[in-house]
Amino acid sequence: MDPLWATIAEFWWIGPATIGTGTLGWLGLRRERRERRRRIELDAARLELRTAKRDAATARAAVRVARAELDRLQAERTTGRASAAEVAAARRELDRATDDVRVAAATARSRRAHVSAARAALPPAGDDAHLPLARVMGAHDEIIARWMTYETDPARLIAFPAMTDARQPATAAFLAADQVARQHRPASAHARVAPARFTAYRDAVAAAGRAFAVAEAEAWRQARAAGDAPARPQPGDPDAASTGAPVREQWTIIAQSLTQTALARGTEALARVVAARASPATRTTASSGTATGAGTASGPDADGDDGRHVWPVPGRPRA
Repeated sequence: MDPLWATIAEFWWIGPATIGTGTLGWLGLRRERRERRRRIELDAARLELRTAKRDAATARAAVRVARAELDRLQAERTTGRASAAEVAAARRELDRATDDVRVAAATARSRRAHVSAARAALPPAGDDAHLPLARVMGAHDEIIARWMTYETDPARLIAFPAMTDARQPATAAFLAADQVARQHRPASAHARVAPARFTAYRDAVAAAGRAFAVAEAEAWRQARAAGDAPARPQPGDPDAASTGAPVREQWTIIAQSLTQTALARGTEALARVVAARASPATRTTASSGTATGAGTASGPDADGDDGRHVWPVPGRPRA
């Protein structure tokens, strides 16, 4: 047998084994990346919690150092080697360090709550539409779309010139925040992103949203002052919530008016029914009075008598 074919017959299993190992490795790596994308928010929250715990430990150490420094200066104050100003400065430093400890402890509790929330909000496996990075990118796209309505809609472009004027402080702040968010934005929702970068992008998008809300409110305030604000704001506009209250009040007034009208008409109908039931007795009394009056008028007074009535009429004497 040819030595080449003998070698192939001896080591034929190496090729399939290599292919199988590579396939399994590729599948495992793909699953790991998908799981990392699904848990990126939880990993970022855990990273923030570790950072908050480290900051809290540093703040507690600073309190111990400040308290020891204050004790030293108070001891030296008794011997005259430290002034009252130095002791007061050390006490202020201790107070500041104590405040920092409170802030760090509160931040750690908040980060722990964020970890619990991120764990509860884990999307199901295979649901790429609800990945944490996709949600943040969707929120960023929504902010940009809302801002673009002021750029592309001619009516809004005329009514709200402040939204496209970078000289306005609020608009300039929004554009700067959006620029920071664009710098941290990944290429796609499936891109490989570290937890620190995800945190930076998420915070930048939140800051851009707050800046946009401030700029939009200022633009609407200027439009209302100039009389250019639309009478019917679209959903999501600053005046959309405020315009709903008068509409509800108008419907309340209409309902009250209808109720009062129904009550008034019911009262009138009841009065007509009562009047209809009392009308036969009234007609009987009126007819009796009329007959009595007629009889009196046909009596002796009608012939010019002096009012003396003779009753009964005397009979004639019989012959």
